[in-house]
Amino acid sequence: MSADRAPASLAAGTSTPPTQVFDVALLDLDGVVYVGPAAVSGVPEVLGEARRDGMRLAYVTNNAARTPQQVAAHLTELGVPAEPGEIITSSQAAATVVAERMGPGARVLAVGGPGVAAALTAAGLTVVEQAEDEPVAVVQGYGPGVDWAQLAEAVVAVRGGARHVATNADATIPSPRGVLPGNGALVGVVSAVTGQQPLVTGKPDPAMHAECVRRTGAQRPLVVGDRLDTDIEGASRAGATSLLVFSGVTEPAGLLAAGPRHRPDLLARDAGGLLTAHPAVNAVNGGWRCGRWVATADGEDRLTLALAAEDGTVGAPVDDLYGLRALAVAHWARTGEEARPAAVSAADDDAARALADWGLGGR
Repeated sequence: MSADRAPASLAAGTSTPPTQVFDVALLDLDGVVYVGPAAVSGVPEVLGEARRDGMRLAYVTNNAARTPQQVAAHLTELGVPAEPGEIITSSQAAATVVAERMGPGARVLAVGGPGVAAALTAAGLTVVEQAEDEPVAVVQGYGPGVDWAQLAEAVVAVRGGARHVATNADATIPSPRGVLPGNGALVGVVSAVTGQQPLVTGKPDPAMHAECVRRTGAQRPLVVGDRLDTDIEGASRAGATSLLVFSGVTEPAGLLAAGPRHRPDLLARDAGGLLTAHPAVNAVNGGWRCGRWVATADGEDRLTLALAAEDGTVGAPVDDLYGLRALAVAHWARTGEEARPAAVSAADDDAARALADWGLGGR
């Protein structure tokens, strides 16, 4: 791919804050609004300002353990006022898909937290607790209380002909102690025993985005997430714009190595990116420039980051996230459709400090 052609819409940015461009923000929860029991610092205030700017908010989660009422109460306690109708869970997406395929009143074995059974009941399905009740489907979602007995019932039901439906396939969930096993890990147990691959309805499956649009009536939604393989891929598969935040699990190295479906349209440290413009990344002299940062690729398959002078003052304040934008566009321009790690070096001390902060090394 030539250096004068932008490989992704990250290069275009947006000249005005997203609150003035998109009608609804579809916000992931874990890693975006909160991590564990605590809100991400400053995010409640950001979301309040986004509402005042006229943007509607919806909270989208692959975590199927809790009901919308429980999630809304938790958010309100964290200083993010929310109504149950603003919460969209992967359990709801799964329930919609099962109801459409199996018909109203169909018997379904629920595995997971209370949010799974609540969503199935709300969709007009009949929730059962054991394989002997002859369910036509098993809906498996995350729940910290899921145990061997529940997994065993799921295995027996699926082996008996029930369709295995997973609310999501996230292998991990974030926590203050680090990553912990997610629903995907337990779904893998059932699949390994039954030999059947589940139908997955949560992010990144388009069924989840369709559920969000149906419930919010969004005309131009913005997906805000911290995971490339669920939030960003889900937005990509649905044709929606995405904003990646670094308050959760994704690190800069993972962003640079992303394949086409995992490449976000906008970047921010946290949800505060809803309130600020996102500068374009422009082709300059065989490289890419964002603000005062310039990223170039040399003949040794390596990216180099440099801080350009502005009005002769090298030490003027700069936003180092602009440099990461330039690096991402430069790397993706070089690799095209290929997902490949980036080797990065710094041309000056400012760039070295920025790379070190991002965990990308230095000179």
